Amino acid sequence: MSLITARHPTPDVTRKPAPARGAGFGVLLALLATVVWSGSFVATRDMADSVPPVQAVFWRWIIALVAVAPIAARPFWRQRKAIRRHFGFVALASLFGVALYNTLVHQAGLTTSATNMGMIMAASPVIMAVWSRIGGERLGTRRVLGMLAAVVGVLLLVGKDSLAVDLGAGDLWMFAAALSFASYSALLKRRPPEIGGLAFLFVTFLLGALMLAPAYAVSLAVQGGFTAGVATVGPLLYVGVGSSAVAFFAWNRAVALIGAARAGIVYYLQPVCVALLSYALLGERLGALGVACMALILGGVALSSAR
Repeated sequence: MSLITARHPTPDVTRKPAPARGAGFGVLLALLATVVWSGSFVATRDMADSVPPVQAVFWRWIIALVAVAPIAARPFWRQRKAIRRHFGFVALASLFGVALYNTLVHQAGLTTSATNMGMIMAASPVIMAVWSRIGGERLGTRRVLGMLAAVVGVLLLVGKDSLAVDLGAGDLWMFAAALSFASYSALLKRRPPEIGGLAFLFVTFLLGALMLAPAYAVSLAVQGGFTAGVATVGPLLYVGVGSSAVAFFAWNRAVALIGAARAGIVYYLQPVCVALLSYALLGERLGALGVACMALILGGVALSSAR
């Protein structure tokens, strides 16, 4: 998907591959989104005990809307007729990428660690590759081998010393989140070219917030509100501005340039980013196995991303 203004639409990205220069920029954008999202798992876990999941997600998108409105509201209004014509597609993208995905992530944060959340989300590139293959995209031997190497590295990192992974309820919620995010990423490649990137970003945030509004009202009635303070507002601002506005902008543009499958390969770096953040912020040591698994993941990403 291309994040562009309405004045300069580009052709449908499914029709021809991105040039090498654009592909390199796409990889950097996918990496930016991956790093920012890695931090969001720490923020999500941090406020899991103080902000109910649905309320956290609802305010996340309200903050994201406010953040992108100055640059996205005008393109959204100019392209409102195109959005109405393709409302079904836009609504489906909003459901998978905004309403469902993030609600599942916050629900998982109640019963699993931030590290596990990041590790399990590494399953989403496999699903992205499957959707891309079903859509007719050739993955190639090098990309498949690199993907398998990254998968083994992730499984070893999660399982500590084996490929056997013991999953709890929160981990299963994260696998559901991975499926939702991968489906959203697959949809991005089919975005109608007459809907610009900024307009698409704004309308998906808006529709996602509207979809969550009934659940938010129920949560308020049943669970009550939360106390606004440094411990809650800070993480909400991070996930609203950084993980939503900035990261989704970068990711959508990356998928437009290099496709969902290749962007998904970069996403395998998320467990590495989470592990490094845990080491830097929480003092958790990686150990020899952790370093070896990170090297395997990095090697798989490099192999799959090479032209």
